[in-house]
Amino acid sequence: MDRAPDVAVIGAGIVGLCTAYALAERGTTARVYESGVPGHGQSGGESRVFRHAHDDPRLVEFTRQGRAVWDEWADRLGAELISRDGVVALGSPVPGRLRILQDAGGIRVRTVDSDELQAGMPLLAEYRGPAMLDEDGGAIRTRVAVQCLADALGDSVVTDEVLSLRPTGHGTVEVLSTVGREEYASAVVCAGLGTARLARNVGLSLPIRSAAHVRLTFQVRGAPPERVACLQDSSGDFGEVGVYAAPYPGNSRYAVGLSQAVEVREDGSVVDPGALAALSDRASAYVSRALPRLDPEPVEYLHCWVTSLPWSEDGIAVWEADRILFAAGHNLFKQAPRLGRALAGAAMAEKLEENLRPSATLGRPR
Repeated sequence: MDRAPDVAVIGAGIVGLCTAYALAERGTTARVYESGVPGHGQSGGESRVFRHAHDDPRLVEFTRQGRAVWDEWADRLGAELISRDGVVALGSPVPGRLRILQDAGGIRVRTVDSDELQAGMPLLAEYRGPAMLDEDGGAIRTRVAVQCLADALGDSVVTDEVLSLRPTGHGTVEVLSTVGREEYASAVVCAGLGTARLARNVGLSLPIRSAAHVRLTFQVRGAPPERVACLQDSSGDFGEVGVYAAPYPGNSRYAVGLSQAVEVREDGSVVDPGALAALSDRASAYVSRALPRLDPEPVEYLHCWVTSLPWSEDGIAVWEADRILFAAGHNLFKQAPRLGRALAGAAMAEKLEENLRPSATLGRPR
């Protein structure tokens, strides 16, 4: 009988795939358990925003390092994983975040006036407030990234649901799934909504907040612009604060979401289903006001779960329990390669990075 891989990875979203790929870089085998289609849970959709702007300088540095890993893997996998069109940020947080980014060093970021803003973000209505351009940001090609990593991992990704896992007491971790019982040297859990449930198997109560989220995709009117940046709008000038948006490959479609989400109960049921539909209506209304080159009738809807930590919507933390690691946070797609390498190291019995420990509250505004 063949020996089981060294590490169990539970969840084939972007963090799980990146962790398994990072383990493979180091010659360590992993089995990735996924109950559905890889990359179709919290990692779903065609595009995400890669941005350096955060309110915690430590997270800015973590993100800067992560961009280098994205570029390294793009070269190795032979695919564009992040576009080169940048990220435009609007609103009152711009001056403070610009200072943090400039203090970090190594990130090309600057303020832009209304003319330059229109050139980089031609879909946007007239705007004259604070604005900056993160030239090293861009749209993550999420489907491409998931597919490239899944292809590289091959048969290591299995369709199977993990019901429980536990330390055996003799230096291994036992994983019970719907069709198997295996022991591994260690395990990494990055299962989104299921992470807290599995953590309770080993007596951990993770302070994860779960919610339901909607992101809409809109068609560009007329010919797609040659260049279009991602957008973070905290201005309120167009009736909403906390809007993010990213182009699809080819720039013919643009995905728009509000940062708000709808509360869910512990069992995953939505507290107020009508509120989820209301978020869709608000996003469409925002597009009518702020992005007049988009048809305000959505062509696609993406509804998904999100999990976040209490100290920040950008918070990240990793809990440890007897060779089992539990990773949690929100907005993790951009961090996934860098986080995956950190998780891979910890799964191989290296010391977990201090900034990733819950006590560090990575992402808390400083």
